[in-house]
Amino acid sequence: QVQLVESGGGLVQAGGSLRLSCAASGNTFSINRFGWYRQAPGKQRELVAAIRRDGTPNYADSVKGRFTISRDGAKYTVYLQMSSLKPEDTAVYYCNALNALGVYWGQGTQVTVSS
Repeated sequence: QVQLVESGGGLVQAGGSLRLSCAASGNTFSINRFGWYRQAPGKQRELVAAIRRDGTPNYADSVKGRFTISRDGAKYTVYLQMSSLKPEDTAVYYCNALNALGVYWGQGTQVTVSS
């Protein structure tokens, strides 16, 4: 089992920045990929960014150049640095971890960007 706890969400004005954190515990040695997803009201959950065990990141087109995913391997913590935020980035952001046994989710953290 893997437990994930997100933090760092909040209210920010358009153009501002936020950093989300996701602390993993449990069978962290087995995690192959971490991801950040988001879900806005009335919309499906979508992938924002992911990072593989080897550090390779990938991003949704909508956040490329604005968001950066990183990880602190020693602490099993994953970060999502969000800059130049837009109102359409408003959503609940979820941390995700993947290993051979399954997929794990955090409880989510709200990000609200005001115009």
